Amino acid sequence: MVNQQIIDDPDTRLTPEDLAAFRENLLEQRLFRQEQLQQIAAPSRLDDLLLQQAASQVEVRVKLAASARMVLADVEAALERMDGGTYGSCHLCRRPIARERLEIVPQARYCARCQQVREAGR
Repeated sequence: MVNQQIIDDPDTRLTPEDLAAFRENLLEQRLFRQEQLQQIAAPSRLDDLLLQQAASQVEVRVKLAASARMVLADVEAALERMDGGTYGSCHLCRRPIARERLEIVPQARYCARCQQVREAGR
């Protein structure tokens, strides 16, 4: 449908060519906005991957930090036992912890046998 101007002013009158150009421009804008909304509504695979990586990296960092805090506490406790003269004695049976075990786990609080008993009880 062609727009007929009521006012007979040549500066406001739209020609059929003007209307065709405006229509084409509007159709291009509509297509652009539809595509833009589709992209916003459906995140790209890259966005999903980045979000998953970020979440997994945070989870890994939290677990690593917790593990590091636990080991640090064990090391500090072992140093205190050294200072107190009780390092190398099992906390449960009071027997000496095997040298080989202390070489592998220098912060060990328990001999291998008592450690197994503790882990079996969990």
